[in-house]
Amino acid sequence: MDRPQDSRRRFLGKVAGLAGTLATAVPQNVLGANERVRLGWIGVGDRGSELLRQALACQGTEIVGLCDAFTKRIEAAKVLVPTAKTYLDHRRMLEDKSIDAVVIATPQHLHAEHFIASIQAGKHVYQEKTMAFTVEHAKKMRAAYRPVMNKQVVQVGHQACSSGQVKDALAFLADGKVGKITSIEAHMYRNTPHGKPQWSRPVGADVNPENVLWESFLGDRPKREFDAQRFINWRFFWDYSGGNVYENMCHQTSFWYKVLGLQIPKQVTMTGGIYLWKDGREVPDTMHVSMEHLEEILFSWSSGFGNARLGVTEDVLGTDGTILKGQQIRYQPEKVNRPQGLELAGNQPTTPLAHMENFLDCVRTGKEPNCPFDVGFRVSIGARMAVESYRQGRSVKWDASREEIV
Repeated sequence: MDRPQDSRRRFLGKVAGLAGTLATAVPQNVLGANERVRLGWIGVGDRGSELLRQALACQGTEIVGLCDAFTKRIEAAKVLVPTAKTYLDHRRMLEDKSIDAVVIATPQHLHAEHFIASIQAGKHVYQEKTMAFTVEHAKKMRAAYRPVMNKQVVQVGHQACSSGQVKDALAFLADGKVGKITSIEAHMYRNTPHGKPQWSRPVGADVNPENVLWESFLGDRPKREFDAQRFINWRFFWDYSGGNVYENMCHQTSFWYKVLGLQIPKQVTMTGGIYLWKDGREVPDTMHVSMEHLEEILFSWSSGFGNARLGVTEDVLGTDGTILKGQQIRYQPEKVNRPQGLELAGNQPTTPLAHMENFLDCVRTGKEPNCPFDVGFRVSIGARMAVESYRQGRSVKWDASREEIV
């Protein structure tokens, strides 16, 4: 039987040449309005492959490079894009100066490493959510991006920010229709059949040290022996995941952080537990988060994996009206203050490719994307505060002067 390094060496030899050192790159220039955008991919798992299909469906794109720490995933992605070069080391892919932009869809704990390397290589970046895993990571990403923020585009993968509902919400907020907002009540509930836990994925025999670059997956997380369960079901474990706060709360907060301009919460409290799926996961399956904002808005989010009745909704509660957001977005007046107010329904359309198309358009034009770095930064900090509150069993506060959770 071949040694793991020999197996990987043969694979690497087939898919890409790895000679040379990482060159210092000059930031990419804005492309012309009709120019083809050449893309590289870091992470081609389920989410990365979904984004890959989106980009392939957009006009004027070319997928140049595909990178992942698992050979099986690279082989599967190669079927989608036979002409793309493939890599196990993202740094080698970033040496390709013909690549204009990079899509990063790796586990959350690796976002900072891959983002910083891509920015420093002069690439525009589509960074899948949640943007940063820790406060330290968020600040390092910001330090890397600041010097080139006028040259390189960053779109964070909160796709609701490209929804037509953004325009609808802003229209509802105009002319004081909602009044003074004091509370946002959000829900995110799912259910799965008995015996099929939320997020659980089968661990095949091919998930082994020969086919996985385990050290690359671990990144800066604690060192440990190869663990196929941790590699495939990384969302279960605090070392690599922020649980459903990072998977879904971030999407719901990002929409309103964008629309209302909310800043980092001043205090966050998260409670809950593993009440349903006793399958070795560390992250809770049932939870409640309370976020107090400087704008005097209490943002409450509750979530569970054992019943889908409450669905995915947000209700923005103002003295003069309510914005109700779900599959549709609507406005209802508070008759006590707006007796003549009329109910309104949102009507702005959203195309399936809106967020990816917006990113590509901004790469070509240099415009600010719908979910820029700053929104991703604030959402990341709020999400981390929730995780720290849960794990420490207490409320946590944001020290704005030191930029620390206390």
